[in-house]
Amino acid sequence: MSQIGQSFEELVSIMSKLRSKEGCEWDRQQTHESLKSYLIEEAFELIEAIDELDEEKMKEELGDLLLQVVFHSQIASERGAFQINDVLRYLNEKLVRRHPHVFGDSPGYSYQQWEKIKSQEKGEEKSSSIGKVNYALPALSLARRIQENAAAVGFDWPDVSGALEKIDEETRELREVIQKDEKQKLEEELGDLLFAIVNVARFLDLDPEVALRKATEKFIRRFQVVEDFVRARGLDMKKLSLAQLDALWEEVKGGESK
Repeated sequence: MSQIGQSFEELVSIMSKLRSKEGCEWDRQQTHESLKSYLIEEAFELIEAIDELDEEKMKEELGDLLLQVVFHSQIASERGAFQINDVLRYLNEKLVRRHPHVFGDSPGYSYQQWEKIKSQEKGEEKSSSIGKVNYALPALSLARRIQENAAAVGFDWPDVSGALEKIDEETRELREVIQKDEKQKLEEELGDLLFAIVNVARFLDLDPEVALRKATEKFIRRFQVVEDFVRARGLDMKKLSLAQLDALWEEVKGGESK
């Protein structure tokens, strides 16, 4: 057996031991439902490690994510649903099946072919070029996926300029409903604007979910520095005017560019 095989078998054995009567009380109490938040958390921690180009952290977080796969498989195995071998076999078969240009006689990769194979796997008659909609995705990722599918059949701007103009259009429409105080249309117009912004991200080959997360982290970092400035100068943040706070904000931004 290869070293990889031995290491994986050891991991499965450890997980089985943790879930046994002689194992860990916390591990025994976990269910598929209780582990959902940990699965999401581990995925985002891996994304953070990738963004930071921290290979040691990536190694750790990939392990934590793999643990979630083994954990869920162990729970399923205990109730006789499936085992980790079933997960691996299904994955191997799917990878081969979805890459006929590598493992078969297809002339090359195409997005349309990928979606067609997915639909056939699920026994679906594809009635829409948008394909199977995965509503479990975060909203920004769902928007990008739908836009990619529509673009694959030609429903797309020729270049990013059209997508940028759409942002201007949707911004104007949002301003209009705000000015008219049409509260029932606010959510719709805001959604249209966000959808247009995601489209620009797609043209730029950027992940809108990652871009928004980085922008949020940047805001947190700058806000905390503003708080440090306020405390260092013996001021009370709640008593400062917006103009004063904005001046401090610009001071922080200026310091970052030096």
